[in-house]
Amino acid sequence: MNRRRWLALVGTGAVGSLAGCTVGYRGTPGESPARPVPERELVRGAARDGIPAIVDPVFGTDWDDIEFDAQDPLSGTYRAKPRLTPESPVIGVVRGEEARAYPLAVLNWHEIVNDTFPAAGGDAPLLVTYCPLCGSAVTAVRRVDDVVTTFGVSGLLYRNDLVMYDARTESLWSQIEARAIRGPKTGTTLDLVPSSFTTWGDWTDEHPDSLVLRPPPESSTVTGRTSTRNYDVNPYLGYESVDQIGIGGTYDDDRLHPKTEVLGIEHDGVATAYPYDRVAAAGVVNDEVGGLPVVVTLAGDQETLDGTGQLVAYERTVRGRVHQFTRSQGRLVAAGTRWSALTGRGVDGPLADESLVPATDVSPLFFFAWLAFAPDTTVYGE
Repeated sequence: MNRRRWLALVGTGAVGSLAGCTVGYRGTPGESPARPVPERELVRGAARDGIPAIVDPVFGTDWDDIEFDAQDPLSGTYRAKPRLTPESPVIGVVRGEEARAYPLAVLNWHEIVNDTFPAAGGDAPLLVTYCPLCGSAVTAVRRVDDVVTTFGVSGLLYRNDLVMYDARTESLWSQIEARAIRGPKTGTTLDLVPSSFTTWGDWTDEHPDSLVLRPPPESSTVTGRTSTRNYDVNPYLGYESVDQIGIGGTYDDDRLHPKTEVLGIEHDGVATAYPYDRVAAAGVVNDEVGGLPVVVTLAGDQETLDGTGQLVAYERTVRGRVHQFTRSQGRLVAAGTRWSALTGRGVDGPLADESLVPATDVSPLFFFAWLAFAPDTTVYGE
């Protein structure tokens, strides 16, 4: 589903103190990755842990039995029953034989989930993050110096993006770059984990046995206090349609509205942004970025590309040969083979045992956020 529609469906609220494959552009060209970001480039948006990360997540098959209409003992206010519908946006992750979904209705309020995910060979520490200001999702292994650690919300912003801290070294980490920008681990990057930026309905179509994150108070936060958040309310409602850039900043690019949803691809020093509406109009984009053949399309349970899909991109090279892709019944098609547009997994045909390789580590995000980390980007269709 289009991000603008996603945000409107989460609930009602006001823009206040704002704070698919995922993660970020790994550094600005010409910038030394080991150089700490000057403190003056960090902006305080909230107190440390003022946005409380989830540290002990609880999962279930749905939210049907959650009741939040009682009076909250701390705030004295009433909270509505949170809804998880097929249209609800989620970040989906598969590890080993298990699939899990992390709803934006929770991540809008908490931004970070510290999870321990069953995987081949044992449990694996997983970091799931979302920055509502940039519309960017990042999933990674939550290890620093090969030791499992907990990540929290520092309350700082770098280029209007979430800045995390790790409890082991107290280093600060850029969410979009998945890179430490200040502290002992400056220049270190996190190991990324593939994920999908999608809807609960599309995710369960592909993974019918998926579990889903349950909101606090069932899941515990870093503060240890009962959450007073209303998970049926979107605190960023309306933010996606205004010119406001995060909590401040300038924007002077006339190619796109700053909140246009794009998928960014970077290869060999070349970056390209693919706007949602242009990809939807084309249906399938067979392109090349920095010499890398790519295919960009929308994934979702539809054939008409009517604004309800999610931006995805894959490499067009399969078994050493570059292919030209089309679509059929919501699937990507080449060489007589069909692949799931959402996951890249083969469905049928002679190449069905080959999964398509994601062409980017970046989730769909707002154009201004991509531009902040890839200032020389071109825009598809310009």
